[in-house]
Formats: sequence, structure tokens, C-alpha cells
Amino acid sequence: MSESKTDYRATLNLPDTPFPMRGDLPKREPGWVAEWEDKGLYKRLREARCGREKFVLHDGPPYANGQIHMGHAVNKILKDMIVKSRQLKGLDAAYIPGWDCHGLPIENAIEKKHGRNLPRDEMQARSRAFASEQIQLQMADFKRLGVLGDWDHPYRTMDPVNEADEIRAFKRVIERGFVYRGLKPVYWCFDCGSSLAEFEIEYADKKSQTLDVAFEADQPARVLDAFGLSGDAAGSGPVFMLIWTTTAWTIPANQALNLNPEIVYALVETPRGRLVVAESLVEKCLARYQLEGRVLATVPGEKLAGLEFRHPLYDVDPGYRRLAPVYLADYATAEDGTGIVHAAPAYGVDDFNSCVAHGLPYDGILNPVQGNGSYAPDFPLFGGQNIWKAVPVIIEQLRQAGRLFATEGITHSYPNCWRHKTPVIYRAAAQWFIRMDEGEGVFTRDKAPEPLRQTALAAIEQTRFFPENGKARLRDMIANRPDWCISRQRSWGVPIPFLLHRDSGELHPLTLEILDLAAEMVQAGGIEAWSKAGAEEILSRVGAGADAPDYTKSTDILEVWFDSGTTHTTVLRGSHAGAGHANGPEADLYLEGHDQHRGWFHSSLLTACAMYGRAPYRGLLTHGFTVDSQGRKMSKSLGNGVDPQETSKKLGAEIIRLWVAASDYSGDIAGDDKILARVVDGYRRIRNTLRFLLANVSDFDPARDAVPLAEMLEIDRYAMSRAARFQLDVLSHYELYEFHPVVAKLQVYCSEDLGAFYLDVLKDRLYTTAPKSHARRSAQTALWNITHAMLRWMAPFLSFTAEEAWKLFGNSDSIFFETYAEIGAPDDALLARWERLRGIRDVANKEVEALREQGAVGSSLQARLVITAGPDDHALLASLGDDLKFIFITSAVELRAGDALAVRAEASPDTKCERCWHWRPDVGRDAAHPTLCGRCVSNLFGAGEDRRHA
Repeated sequence: MSESKTDYRATLNLPDTPFPMRGDLPKREPGWVAEWEDKGLYKRLREARCGREKFVLHDGPPYANGQIHMGHAVNKILKDMIVKSRQLKGLDAAYIPGWDCHGLPIENAIEKKHGRNLPRDEMQARSRAFASEQIQLQMADFKRLGVLGDWDHPYRTMDPVNEADEIRAFKRVIERGFVYRGLKPVYWCFDCGSSLAEFEIEYADKKSQTLDVAFEADQPARVLDAFGLSGDAAGSGPVFMLIWTTTAWTIPANQALNLNPEIVYALVETPRGRLVVAESLVEKCLARYQLEGRVLATVPGEKLAGLEFRHPLYDVDPGYRRLAPVYLADYATAEDGTGIVHAAPAYGVDDFNSCVAHGLPYDGILNPVQGNGSYAPDFPLFGGQNIWKAVPVIIEQLRQAGRLFATEGITHSYPNCWRHKTPVIYRAAAQWFIRMDEGEGVFTRDKAPEPLRQTALAAIEQTRFFPENGKARLRDMIANRPDWCISRQRSWGVPIPFLLHRDSGELHPLTLEILDLAAEMVQAGGIEAWSKAGAEEILSRVGAGADAPDYTKSTDILEVWFDSGTTHTTVLRGSHAGAGHANGPEADLYLEGHDQHRGWFHSSLLTACAMYGRAPYRGLLTHGFTVDSQGRKMSKSLGNGVDPQETSKKLGAEIIRLWVAASDYSGDIAGDDKILARVVDGYRRIRNTLRFLLANVSDFDPARDAVPLAEMLEIDRYAMSRAARFQLDVLSHYELYEFHPVVAKLQVYCSEDLGAFYLDVLKDRLYTTAPKSHARRSAQTALWNITHAMLRWMAPFLSFTAEEAWKLFGNSDSIFFETYAEIGAPDDALLARWERLRGIRDVANKEVEALREQGAVGSSLQARLVITAGPDDHALLASLGDDLKFIFITSAVELRAGDALAVRAEASPDTKCERCWHWRPDVGRDAAHPTLCGRCVSNLFGAGEDRRHA
């Protein structure tokens, strides 16, 4: 064969790998999911880590209703990344996925499909079936996202064992002295038909009518005496006390007026009568009423206590012929309005507390608003009317009665049901509460040493927060929250298994025994077993059957936040006890959206503190909401949502995972098609780097070919040291549950540390030296170790890709059986030496690039460098000898001594080698190979070139 036809390209060690450039993720990911499931990967991982230190991330249960959205995906992927990062650390990192199954949204779904007022048995049966269907749908979507967990044995709050353990948890809270029954105003949603907890409330703007309403003095002379007025000085006309309110619907239920004892009130003579308002508000009030007036006298509020005023509709209907006494209360202020608060004790906490404190009996509290939002049918003037629709009717009645002094529309922040997004009211109802402060509970046997609020605040101080500002948010909520109303008037939920005396309403003396029985019944047959049992059967089973005629079953259920809030005991100490820590109920971490400071974090803290005196978690991590690129929360109504199912089909779940990992979850997480497109680009860069690494170790067997660290070329040792430093950085971030810095740094590592430097320098040695040469095997040793380390770094978030690449090393099992690679400790001196070399290289690259732009050279190999350097840099560069040119990827480097660094690039006068593309003076010296340089001849046919540094 003639020399001209020799194919020297065939003599190069060109990279080769079955790892494709295109991941084809949408088509291939389902296969990996199926493989994990078929091989029982999660169970085998648990067996492999059995006996190791545990890490417990307790899953906050999503609600079993509706297709998952991107917010669910963010939450589950974050949890998965954390669990996998701890698994790779070598810990026994269990993950038990769970679902919240009881509660109103499911009842609403059943009512929409089958109608309202279903029998309790039918509602429970249909709700259980519906929740089961929803769980299967959501589970499939979570698996598709690459989330590893015990999907064969998830927890569900509706599982009979968990329902039973919830009753046992409730009993424990009772025994500790925290549960009591009380008549109190609680948030009430007409759409729910039930009371709401504080953390089921959100605020939104609402349009309302303000009203200034006059209450006429029943005995005007007493009012004048209180102001010290008589004769002509007392003025003339009727005497009114003016109130200002934004809730016209509460006026019909007024029972008192509240004044602040320290505020000064004025009696003002006007053409419409003598008016009592706060002195500091006289001018504003008269302007609002469009009246002229003069102040007759002033007195502090305490002087007006006990005076009585007639209801504004006193003369309109006999049903309103009652008097409103003046009570003194600090919550009345002179910031706006009139400085006087009208009290409808059934519809406001402050009103209620004031009236009860002044002697109004519970059975004397007017409560005409029914659970559906309408006044009772027999309520005077407004019977049967919806309270919101009755507002203009009430205003008109007050106007006709001459008691309306002003009204205008305003927009103000108002509490709404967070499920229905509709306004709620405070409504007095007999409910079961968990007490936050000192007080007596029912059937206390093992009284807690401290009030619940105090215990919970202390527990917060022992908890780590990620981010830290979550601590103040939760602390403020606990510090200021009222007692927790835990009873609901619904069907689909864990019962409050009480028997109440028909006349007195008192609990049966054997209540604690009844609770034990209820737990047994529910564990055997679900909540349905309790629902179907009658009072006689229940009392007979505790030896009190004779009491049955005098007692009736409570139909209340525990609110759904008590369900999920007790999963620290019903799951981690009950149904999945092996998944928790053996020495206590605490999980290492709870992770949810930041709205759960008022939700699951909150209810879990209170129940655990009530039961055990400590928090159920050691750490709390919160993430933001998913928003579009404009910062708007993703929603169907805005049409700006990114659907996880469609994204998985189009781009792959791996792209969603990388998007989540790359986002700073401490704030809101922005995503749309453009943002995901950038994530795809980032994924390709990582994948291409990985492909290069895999391709260049395809013929490398570490058992046979590995070069000891001390014998590796210097740049290879530097690359290993740089990887070791990077791994320390990665693991420090993982320790703090931080992923976006890892993604950002990994992309920089791939593009700059590897792609733009080490791999760039390495190509010549990998491709041109002899396949089994020390120089090539040294490089491959570094690449093999770096690849192994890198796959573990990325496995928590790029799980599918890491698993795919891992199999190419001949592994039949999952990468998640591994731990982080052992790649030694970083060599600080070596790192510093090569960082300076890279700095000098950057200067040289600019000079070469300028030469390229002038058209003087094509590739950098056509250039030669003349480097003038000061003593330190000169010594550094000189130490690399002939290998210096490989670091600069030029064909020659001339080194000169000088005072400061200076680099000049020029075109090489030499000839280009056909095989290695270096421009060298020795090309053609071997007559048998006239197109090759001396190093290529040596590498192909001789002993091979001597490479020591690069």
C-alpha cells in the first residue's frame, strides 16, 4: 500500500460509546420506571441499608382529589432529591408517600355527582372509593417523575389502622388536658357547611357597605347625668350612641355596645339629635353625616358603663324591643369609625368575650344565622334571607327607621375559605377545642406540665428552618393563634366518638373507655363501623347499656388538619413504625410549600406538643409556589400553567427534575416554555460532557489499567484534586438541602473545568498516544474516577440519566446502591499551582484568538507562543518542560525570563502533521512516514513519547 493512501485517522483512539447524544427521554424514561418497579428497587434499597443510620423525611400528604399539577411535581421531586442524596451518603433514607383522604373537597365532589344530603353511610362509601381512585391516578404521575418510594405500601389517612390510631392520638390529647367543649365564634364557611380552622383561612379584597347606625338612649336623663349636663346646657333632641360597622348583617343580632374606658367621648348637639362619639372623631363623623354640631360635654368611657340603648329597629318590630347595655372593652379604639363598637356576640370573638365577661349567659346569645348562611325562618323582618343578600334590606329598614346616619361602599381585606374562595363569617357554635393556654380540659388524667402555646414556642426554638425566615413566621402564628377548633359537622372523616347526655350535653363518664372501643371498632372496620353502631351497642360493650336511653352519639368529625397533623404518630409510630426513628417520633425533615406554616407544619407541631411535649420534626423546609415568568401564580383560569404530564411526554420528566433542582425553591419557582427550553440546553451540556467521559473510558478496565495516583501525570492529579474539591462543595450543599447551587456549579464544572480546559487539553493524549500507554491510562484513570463521582453528584436530580450511564460501566444494579465516590482529599498546593497555570492560559488564549480573527492561523495548533514571565511564573511554566505546549494547545511555546507576564502569539513556520495536527519541524523526517511528526511515529511504531505533566 502506498504512503499516500494510509488512513492515519484509523490509528487514532477515537472515542466510542453507546451512550447516545440525544437522551430521547420521553420514550425511554417509562422503561426505567417500569424496571425500578419490576425489580422492587425501593424494597431492595431498604434491605441494603438495613441497620445503617436512618434519615426520615416524613411526607406531607397531598389531598386525594384531582390530577397533580406542577406544584405537586416540585414538592415530590424536592423530597425525592433529598432522600436520594441521603441514600447516596450511605444512610437508610426511607420515603413513605402518603395521602390525605378525608374532608370536604371529596364530599363536595361526591355531592356534585350524586346530589346533596346523601345518607352518611353512602357518603362514606362513595368518598372512600373516590379517594382510592384519585390516589392511583396521582401515584402513577409521581412514579413517572422518577420518585422512588414505598409505592406498594403508602400511607393513607383513610386506612382503618390510621383512622384508629388517630382516635388514640385524640384520646392522648384529651388525657393531657387540652380538649374542652365551648360555645365560641369560629370561622364558618356556608359552602362547607362547617367550621374552619385558623389555617383554612385566606384573605382577599371584598366590597362592603359601611354603616353609621344610631342607638337611641332608653333613659336619656341617665346619659346626660353621666356627662354632667342639665337644663339648657344639656341641649335638645333625642340622645343617640353612634356605631360604625362594615357588617350590616350583624346589626339585627346586636346585644351590646362596647366603649374603651380610657377614650374620651363627646356628646355633640346636631339637628338630628345629641350624638355620642369619640371626641377625637367628632369632626370626621359630622363631615360624614353632613351635619353641623357643637360639643356639649366630654367624659372618659368608664363614666358611660351600664347605660342602655335601644336596638335601632326597636320601634320597627316587636322582635327587636331589647336594650343594648354599654360594656367597657379595650378592643374599642378611636382609630376610625366612631370609637364605639356594636357587639353581636355570636359573630365576633372580641364581642363574644366582652359580653360573656360582663355576664351574658351562653343561652342568652342570639345566633340567628344558620349554617347555610340564611337567617332562621322565624327571625323578625329578615327570616329565611341569605345574610349577604339581606344587607340592602337591612340598610333600607334602618334608613326608614331614621337610624342610618351614613353609608358608603368600601373595599377591604376579608377572610375567605381557602377551598371555596368565598367569604366566611365568625359564627358561635358549640365545638370541641384544643386549648392553647391555661385551663381545664375534659377527662384529664396525665396533665401536661405547661400550656400548649408555651410548649410549642419552645419546640420551635429547637427546630432548624430552611430558609431561616420560616422560624419567625411559624413562631408568630403560634404566639397569636386562638384555641384550635377541631370539630367539623360533616360525614367523611374520623369521628369524634363521644356520647352526650340528651339533656345536659355532658360526656358519658366512661368516655375514655368509649374512645378505646371506638379505636378497636374503626381498626377492624374503618370509620363506617363506628357510624353504623348505635348508642345502645356502644354502651353495652363498655358495660353501661342501661344508660343508652339518656345518651346520643355525637355526629361531629375531627377536622382534616387533625388527620394529617397526627401522622407523626399514626404513621411513624403506627402503620409504618419501621420507617421512623426508634428513639422518638421526630422526623429529620418535614418539607412543604410555605403556606403550610399555617397548615400541616402548624397542626403537626400542636398535636405532637400536646401528645409528647416536643415537635415531630427536627427540621422544616419550605418552598415557594410555581409561577410563570411574570411572577403570576400558575392557574388554570390564567392559562399559564405548565402541565407535568404534558411536559413529561414532550421533554421528559428529567427536564422537570432539572428545572426543580436548578431553581431557588426558597422563593417562588418560575417556569414556562422558554424557561424549560433553557433547562433543556443545560441538560444537553451536561449530557454531552458525560458522553465524552464515557466514550473515552470505553476500553478502560480499572482492575487492569488503573494508574496509582502518585504515578499519574500532573494534570490528571490536578483534575482528580479539582473533582475532590468539587465533591466537598456538592456534599456541603446537599447537607443543607441546597440543589440549585449544585446544578449551577456542575454546569460550570462541565463547561469550564472539564470542557474548556481539562478535556480540551486531554484530547491529544487520549487520541494520539498508544492505547495502552501510561500517558493514556493515566488520563483514563482520572476520567473513570471523575465520571463515577459525577454520576453520584447528579443522581439525586438527574436520576434517569445517571442510571442510564451507570449501566454502561457493566453494572446490572442501580446506582442508588452506591455511595459517593472515594476520590481522595484535595491537594491545595496542586490546585493553587494549576489555577495559576489556567490564568496564564486564559491570557494566551486571548492572543491566539486575536491571531485567528486576523486570519493568520486556523486552529490554535497552528500557532506558537512566546511567553515572557516574571520569576515565579517563569519557574512554574518551566517546570512543565516540553509538556507546556499541550496545556496551551499550541504547537510550540518559547519561554523567556522577564519582569512581568507578556504573551505573544504568532503563526507556526512549521508543517502540519497529518495525524495529530500539530505543526512541527520534524514532520517528514521519517521517510517511511513523510506526513507524520516524530511524536506520532514514536507513538505508533516506537516506544512512545514521554509525557509527564500533560
